[in-house]
Parts: sequence; structure tokens; C-alpha cells
Amino acid sequence: MFILLVEDDPYIAKSICLSLQHLNFSVEHVTTAKDADYFVKNTAVDLCLLDLGLPDQDGLLLLKNWRDQHISVPVLVLTARNKTQQCVDALNYGADDYLTKPFELSELIARIHALARRHRGFASNQIQQGHLKIDTATQQVYLQDQVLNLSRREYTLLEIFMMYPNQVLKNETLIDKVYGFQDNIESNALNVHIFHLRQKIGAQYIQTVRGVGYLFHVALDV
Repeated sequence: MFILLVEDDPYIAKSICLSLQHLNFSVEHVTTAKDADYFVKNTAVDLCLLDLGLPDQDGLLLLKNWRDQHISVPVLVLTARNKTQQCVDALNYGADDYLTKPFELSELIARIHALARRHRGFASNQIQQGHLKIDTATQQVYLQDQVLNLSRREYTLLEIFMMYPNQVLKNETLIDKVYGFQDNIESNALNVHIFHLRQKIGAQYIQTVRGVGYLFHVALDV
């Protein structure tokens, strides 16, 4: 999952980034509304953690502008504004959830998982497609009830595929979601991870769409 963190406090941002990266999330950290707007509009962001007290624009106005432009990326507001009306305003402007500072990182992680699964229409952290099942909270992967040992990148790819079954995912989208906004990625890195993932789950699940990307096909007869 590719998470955009919009937070101008360097200490809070570092703590959140380290925690999310430890849990295999791809994270991009920005400190201004201008940069946040760029990433939301130009990359495959799965979820945005939005601080309201930004130096160049109020976070509520940024959020309202996104919703007015029909940008539906899930937004979890992080705010030190603990007045009820301000939290109500955030929800009315289009926030999907909010946390008031200070907060426990465990609660933040739980809310991220909840927002991600609701956005994709899943009722729990367990997602099953065919004989494959994953638990997004524990990152356990099962094939016909046998536990699979996947690398961090392989798991991230599989989670993306299982959340978007039978949809063609462009190479650029997968790269954003797996690696975040990095400029030092090997040109064949995505292909290598997909090759190893196919070896572990079965090649029939992941179909190559030449010149475009990949499609996760739910094979019920494997």
C-alpha cells in the first residue's frame, strides 16, 4: 500500500514513517499542501494521512478542494485541533476518519487497515481470492491453507493484486504502490518480484498484459 503522509512536524513524521515502513507500507512524506496536491493527482496513492496545520494552506481547504474535484483517495486526518466542531468540519469536508494528537501508533495502523479495506469493499482484514488468502493485519499468506513465505515486495504485490482482482493494473501504478516515489528502482525490479511471486503462488494467477501491465486472475480450479 502506498501511503502519502502530509505532516510538517519532523519528529511526528519520522516516527510515523519508520513505523509504516517497518510494516511494509510504501510511504512518501511531504510537508506542504502544494506537494500533497501533486502526489495525490499524479501518483497511485492508496491513502493519505493529512495534518491540518500546514504552512502554506489549511488542510481542511486542501481536503475540500480534492473532494470538489472528485478525488476519492481515502483521507485520515491527523490533527491537534481537539474541538468537536473542527473534527465535524473535517468529516463534512470529506475526511474518512480522523485522529487527534497525540495518538498511539497501534491505533493509527488499525485505522489505516480499516480505511483500506472499506475503500475496496472488504469487511475484514482477511481477503480470499480462489485458493489464496491473505490477512492484511498480520501479513500472513495462505495457499490452500498452507502458509507461504513471501518477501516484503512479494507480499505487497500480492495484496495489491488481491484487492484489484480481474483488473488490468499498469506497470506505473504497481511501481507507485510497491515502491512509492523512488528514483533508484532497477528497470526490471517489478518483473523480478512478479517472477518470484508466480513461482510461489502459481503462474496461472498473474497474467501479463503486454505493453500495459498485469492482471490478477482468480483461478478456482487450481
